[in-house]
Amino acid sequence: MVSVRFTPQLRRFTETPELECAAATLREALLAAFALNPRLRGYVLDDQGHVRPNVAIFIDGRRCADDRSQSDPLAPDSQVWVMQALSGG
Repeated sequence: MVSVRFTPQLRRFTETPELECAAATLREALLAAFALNPRLRGYVLDDQGHVRPNVAIFIDGRRCADDRSQSDPLAPDSQVWVMQALSGG
């Protein structure tokens, strides 16, 4: 099962379920999380359904390649981490 986890930064704004699900793509895994908490969608995706610029998603230690449609493939045992992107200057 794919493991989906959210870092504490997003927990400040809404409930972030930690879940195990069967998903072939990042999009399917995110939809499973949004089904548990629909409010979470607005914190992760923008109005066009793209990953927000202030959110970073990593799959098995690598940044997701497709922020627009979240078509990145997942292995049956993939680990997905959704976190607030950090910037500095």
